[in-house]
Amino acid sequence: MLITTLCYIEHKDHYLMLHRTKKACDINEGKWIGVGGKFTDRESPEECLLREVREETGYDLTRWRFRGFITFLQENYETEYMCLYTADDFLLPAKGGSPRRSVGDHPAFASGDSKSWPVPDCDEGELAWIRKDRISSLNLWPGDRIFLRLLNERQDFFSLKLRYSGDDLLEAVLDGAVI
Repeated sequence: MLITTLCYIEHKDHYLMLHRTKKACDINEGKWIGVGGKFTDRESPEECLLREVREETGYDLTRWRFRGFITFLQENYETEYMCLYTADDFLLPAKGGSPRRSVGDHPAFASGDSKSWPVPDCDEGELAWIRKDRISSLNLWPGDRIFLRLLNERQDFFSLKLRYSGDDLLEAVLDGAVI
C-alpha cells in the first residue's frame, strides 16, 4: 500500500503543473500532474503535503484545502491512496537577500500574464503555470481528467476510485457510484 499527496497550486485561473520528465522508472513519465509525493513514517497528510510542495517548488503553502481521496488500482503496482489538495496562497523563497513574499504580494505575480510568473526548478520535471481551460490538452492520466473536472465543478469533498490497466482507465467510481 502506498499513501501519497497531490496538490494543484492555483493562481489567477491557472494551476502549477509538473511535466514528469526527469525521474528514472517513473510511472508518471511524460504525464502532467500536480506536485506531491509519498508519505514518510509518522507524517500526517498535511505534513506530507507541505514537505512535498516545499521540496518540489520551494513554496511554503499558507492556505490549502483537502478536496478528495483517490484510490488507484493498477496492474502490477501496489494500491495507492492519495490525498488530493488545492492551494491558493504560498510564500515564495527569498532570493538575493529579499524577504519572503506571499504570492499576492509578489510583483511578478501581479501581472495577468502567466509567462512573467516565476517558475521554480524541480528535480522531477518541468513546472509550468497552465490555464485551467488548457489543461485538457496536456498528456494527462484519464482519471486525472475526472478529478481535475471535479475540482473545478464541486466545492465538496469527494472520494474517487480509479482502476487502470496500463494507461487505460477501466473503471471510475465516484462517491460509491460507477461513472
